Amino acid sequence: MTVRRLLALPLLGALLTGCGIRATEVPTDFGAAPSRVACSLAGPDVSTQSSQGVPVQVFLLCGSSLVTVDRTVRVPDGTPDARRRVIVAQGLLDLLAAAPSAREKAAGYATYVPGGLSVSGPGPKDPEDTLRLSSAPNRLSAYALAQLVCTLSDSAATEGDGSVILGAPGTAPLRRYDCTDDVRNRPATTRPPSSGVTGT
Repeated sequence: MTVRRLLALPLLGALLTGCGIRATEVPTDFGAAPSRVACSLAGPDVSTQSSQGVPVQVFLLCGSSLVTVDRTVRVPDGTPDARRRVIVAQGLLDLLAAAPSAREKAAGYATYVPGGLSVSGPGPKDPEDTLRLSSAPNRLSAYALAQLVCTLSDSAATEGDGSVILGAPGTAPLRRYDCTDDVRNRPATTRPPSSGVTGT
């Protein structure tokens, strides 16, 4: 019986080879499984926060959605409310345009807001919570516009109702942009919904 089993082994190997199956003694290594972006920070990133300033949150891209990170914006004491809104808005623009910290990059965070954007307050006939950008909002990429709208709409620069009135310089038409769940979850394909705004 033992002799027959030994003789059968070469035959079995030949049959496997004929069927296109290679006999092997070790498992095939297809490499490690693709890693998933963590999109999570264990604690506050002190390298991105100033010891003094107004606590704020900005929206960065991580994976395919927007997530918030903590920052601070410096505002001089005694600043009037109208001026305060513009200072906070400009600070948020600068924070959005700045590269994420090394720790945030390692966790998968990124930003698409271009540098050099500036903001001013309302014109003579604009609603009082208007923010006019140095570049028309519709010229920004989908990611950048989503980051901008969601960050500004939930900040001290606006009424904090989930929307923000934006426009280009001068007397360009104004639009009210909303930060919705769809925008936060799918900024690549869902631009912030908007509606026209008339002046006062």
